[in-house]
Amino acid sequence: MTDAEADLVILGGGSGGYAAAFRAAELGLSVTLIEKDKLGGTCLHRGCIPTKALLHAAEVADSARDGEQFGVKSVLEGVDMAGVHKYKDGVITRLYKGLQGLAKAHKINYVEGTGTFAGGTTVTVDGKNYTGKNVVLATGSYSKSLPGLELGGRVIASEDALKLDYVPKKAVVLGGGVIGVEFASVWASFGTEVTIVEALPRLVPNEDEFASKQIERAFRRRKIAFKTGVKFTGAKQDDNGVSVSLESGETLEADLLLVAVGRGPNTAGHGYEEAGITMDRGFVPTDEMLRTNLPNVYAVGDIVPGLQLAHRGFQQGILVAEHIAGLDPKPIDEAGIPRVTYSHPEVASVGLTEAAAKEQYGNDVVTLTYDLAGNGKSQILKTSGAVKLVKAPDGPVVGLHLVGDRVGELIGEAQLIYNWEAFPEDVAPLIHAHPTQTEALGEAHLALAGKPLHTHG
Repeated sequence: MTDAEADLVILGGGSGGYAAAFRAAELGLSVTLIEKDKLGGTCLHRGCIPTKALLHAAEVADSARDGEQFGVKSVLEGVDMAGVHKYKDGVITRLYKGLQGLAKAHKINYVEGTGTFAGGTTVTVDGKNYTGKNVVLATGSYSKSLPGLELGGRVIASEDALKLDYVPKKAVVLGGGVIGVEFASVWASFGTEVTIVEALPRLVPNEDEFASKQIERAFRRRKIAFKTGVKFTGAKQDDNGVSVSLESGETLEADLLLVAVGRGPNTAGHGYEEAGITMDRGFVPTDEMLRTNLPNVYAVGDIVPGLQLAHRGFQQGILVAEHIAGLDPKPIDEAGIPRVTYSHPEVASVGLTEAAAKEQYGNDVVTLTYDLAGNGKSQILKTSGAVKLVKAPDGPVVGLHLVGDRVGELIGEAQLIYNWEAFPEDVAPLIHAHPTQTEALGEAHLALAGKPLHTHG
């Protein structure tokens, strides 16, 4: 028995779900969007947006502390976490209201409640059935922990770290990936003594090795301690703090342990497996058009194996909506999705790492590194870092890797270079405004095209 019908029923209102809803509505489809919490999902309420707000507050703290470097007499009197949260929550509220307005404007049938996929193309919410000609599963992800490590008390996940009403004196961050590195960066700017523990041999291990070396050098300068290639073995907490034991036999004492070991797919308890969806370690595998193994059932976002990024889910949502509406969208090239770690300094990349390029093209891959020391705007900002290009033999640029303050803003041009399969000779004649950091991209391509102006070799 069906209570409500639509062209498209979407389970989950995060970046993937709402993008699919809005695009489908624009294309004239009727849409039911089901969300148990708040429209906008993790990214808006507990992820990207609040984290970046904290990182901006951290940058302001650093600016106040370091004003003397620029001839400005300023001091950092302290960090008022209530004020930081007021600023952060204000940003979230404005964006949330905007999203709610868009949902109304698109005439989305918005259903609040916990949905279960009942099989076929039906989702059940509180005993009521919503059936679509198509269903999109977009239930997102959750903060993972390690076996035997329970979250609670002084052992916290990123969601808890966003709500802290004090600045910890000492913190251990378990995990040196994007989330771990970003929180370590915030806390260090706020005055916390931070140690990162990463089981893999380097920080930001999914990035090109060049980026890891750059961020490690910067973190040493910032007195952010990190232990790489060492495994966590346990944590004990009491009223005074938390003791973190490592495989090396070392014990670290801190006020808090932040568990940042990645995010898991939020698929348990939603009826997926029972309905016959093929699962792989909790993820929902799809084809390039994001179809699951069941007819007219699609999956987008963090539950689909691959990069867990809001903008990936967003683009996948648009792709699915257009596919269902009978358009002919191009499949997404996962390597063409830009990736940014918003620490101080930032890490931004698109395309292949040098190692991945060598696997694909052999050892004749060409690389070039341009140091930001030669870039005027980077000198003004007092940031160190570099741009690394990876080029296929006799082919286009297949990887761009950037480290430095604000380089996340350069990834727009970098992703065009990768996704449009540009050769260095295509980019070299493009004029980059002076003084901007985009010139670093221009100079790197000039050098790779064989006409370096500010670089030797």
